[in-house]
Amino acid sequence: MHIKLYAAIAACVLVTQQARASAQADYSVSSPDGSIAIKLQVGADEPPRYEVSRRGETVIAPSQLRLQLVDDRGFQLFDPVSSQRRSVDEQYRMVVGKASQARDRFNEMTVSLQERGGAARRLDIILRAYDDGVALRYFVPSQPGLDELQLRAEATEFAFAGDYECHGLNIGQMYSSHEGEFDPVRASRIREHHLFDVPLSCRIPSGRTQFVIAEADLRDYAGMYLSGRGNGEPGVVTRLARHPTPGSAVVRVKSSAQGVASPWRVIMMADTLGRLIESTLIANLNPPTTLRDTSWIVPGKSAWDWWSGPHLPAPAKAGMDMATLKRYIDFAAAARLEYMLIDEGWCLNSGVGGVARPDADITRSKPGLDMQELVRYAAQRNVGLWLWVQWALLDRQMDAALAQYRRWGIKGIKIDFMDRNDQQMVEYYHRVMSKAAEQRLMVNMHGAYPPTGLYRTYPNYMTQEGVMGAEYNKWSRRVTATHNVTLPYTRMLLGPMDYTPGGFRNVRPEEFRINNSPPFVQTTRGQALAMFVVYDGPLQMVADSPDAYENAAGFDFVRDVPTSWDETRFLQGTIAEYVVLARRKGNTWYIGAMTNESARELTVPLDFLASGKYRSQVWEDGAMPQELRQNRTQLTRADKLTLELAPAGGAVAVLMGGG
Repeated sequence: MHIKLYAAIAACVLVTQQARASAQADYSVSSPDGSIAIKLQVGADEPPRYEVSRRGETVIAPSQLRLQLVDDRGFQLFDPVSSQRRSVDEQYRMVVGKASQARDRFNEMTVSLQERGGAARRLDIILRAYDDGVALRYFVPSQPGLDELQLRAEATEFAFAGDYECHGLNIGQMYSSHEGEFDPVRASRIREHHLFDVPLSCRIPSGRTQFVIAEADLRDYAGMYLSGRGNGEPGVVTRLARHPTPGSAVVRVKSSAQGVASPWRVIMMADTLGRLIESTLIANLNPPTTLRDTSWIVPGKSAWDWWSGPHLPAPAKAGMDMATLKRYIDFAAAARLEYMLIDEGWCLNSGVGGVARPDADITRSKPGLDMQELVRYAAQRNVGLWLWVQWALLDRQMDAALAQYRRWGIKGIKIDFMDRNDQQMVEYYHRVMSKAAEQRLMVNMHGAYPPTGLYRTYPNYMTQEGVMGAEYNKWSRRVTATHNVTLPYTRMLLGPMDYTPGGFRNVRPEEFRINNSPPFVQTTRGQALAMFVVYDGPLQMVADSPDAYENAAGFDFVRDVPTSWDETRFLQGTIAEYVVLARRKGNTWYIGAMTNESARELTVPLDFLASGKYRSQVWEDGAMPQELRQNRTQLTRADKLTLELAPAGGAVAVLMGGG
């Protein structure tokens, strides 16, 4: 079915203003509701500067905008030439995700500049203001004397007006899987040598605005990191990823395209970080999809053979063999899960982890595995199969492999161990998504850089990792309840995350022990259920082994909960403390609540419901980590829901009916 744009552009007004050469000029664009403004100052004897305010308070103080070319002949001082304005208000259908409809509503200004003296090169700075944030990008138009752009650095500043309280992931190195804790940090403690991943979530001193720094529409460019501004000045500055090969440190972006656009530099803003969970701003800043038929893109849950070992009770044989995989397919069928993911080790001469053996062949299964038989066996049980592939092997055999997977009847691929976001790897993502779509394959990226909204352009891009998820329970104590309730206010704001929930071997934190197979989790069964509501993921793993779910409390909820939604509402919460979300599918609402290591009794108003009576069912923490208490009742929008959460706990509720 063709994805139709509804109520397209409500207003598009172009205004051109000529500016006197060498004069200082100020430009400003405000959000449609007037609450947010971004201002640009050009001219004088310094690089262009911008600043951002919300409801009259400064969020980003005057900050420099700079691109450094390899042949650094200036490109710092500019004179304004002209400006254009436009306004857009459109709705579009989201194929899968946090909502079925998204509204893309903004005011925009493009300011055209010319380099002062020298080569007189041209540069556009594009400013957008939304009701929930601002975005800006650089555009170097095609022009004589600039046949190829070679960019050494980008130094976009985000100067803070005070010593803001933030949460960020100091990733430390550019070549990583982008997995770690988002720890609290004062802005003044972010140093020049630090390398923070996006997003960076902050709060201005008055507490009336909280914001997130991110990027969107990353294509034909290098990914962004954030470092301190230096000299103890609060705020951060952009650093670009580089290719890991020797001698590549100088050129971060190289392009001969007809005009080069940077990604959007995004500042999402709201009264609280929780409100940004509802936002579709990152997706809005990406081009719409060109796919006409998306009927083959089907959200759902998947059984998984890797996380648990796999661990199966005797006499089942555990391993990458037909018997084990059929056992997992049988489990998926019995639990009415849409998919089963076959992880590493299935292909001919497969390596281990990120190893790409030269003799590996990802178009053929290893001896003893019959992929066509597995697909047939699964299809008879209404289960689709996904395959894991190492990224470099896929790069080597991309066309042949994707065509083979379609012939086999595979539904999607999980690509792993990229661990980079330089320009070449960014191009790989776009190439994979496009070619996978041609073969009607869905995609899950692991070892992935932070989301930039590509799922609007490529709706087959179902989810990705780039998050410290449940796998870390296998070898560390790092996946704490505090970490889990920090993710919704940080990493999850950018897009879906393959955290791989569903750990049912729940123990108290003080009783937790590291065990690779089967792994334990130091959070309650209630929190395990709540992750399926709180965490965005159109493709969700049901991570534990089938025996862990047999007659287990709460598995009825896991079996039935959707993974893609019509509407999302943030209800309550504070970063690193707790979160309560409500998500709607049709006429049914699902509520998920999670807390850190502190027990909580939450009172949740239900005034977001429509009129009428709702039949409610609640699962909340019991006396022991693996126990649940259930209750059923009738509720209306005038009522309040009380949820009792144990330490490191959670709860879920299903409200059916209304009208």
